[in-house]
Amino acid sequence: MKKTSQRAQRVGDQIQRELADLLKNEVKDPRVGPVTVTEVEVSADLSHATVRFTHLAGKEKSQTAVDALARTAGFLRSELGRRLNLYSVPQLHFVYDDSIEAGMRLSQLIDDAVAEDRKHQE
Repeated sequence: MKKTSQRAQRVGDQIQRELADLLKNEVKDPRVGPVTVTEVEVSADLSHATVRFTHLAGKEKSQTAVDALARTAGFLRSELGRRLNLYSVPQLHFVYDDSIEAGMRLSQLIDDAVAEDRKHQE
């Protein structure tokens, strides 16, 4: 597996910052809702960017948010083109990131197991 170049990482970080601002202040589609961009992974040739995000409503609304974000991808690319100094702006692909929910679920399972152990020790 090839490591991502340093330039692709820097571009991904900048896209993440700008997308967070655009999604907060510019996108008016109510189907997008309150989303948080957790990671942007840019391909080595800077032509594609995978945008991972979480949604405040959780996994239930994730597909609706993915569809809405895919519809606004053209607007987001054009705004990124105005804000970034790039020859071409990568195509945006949106993916729901459930790692935070999985971490919370795992933490709850650990807490439950510890509580059950304490209960059996008493």
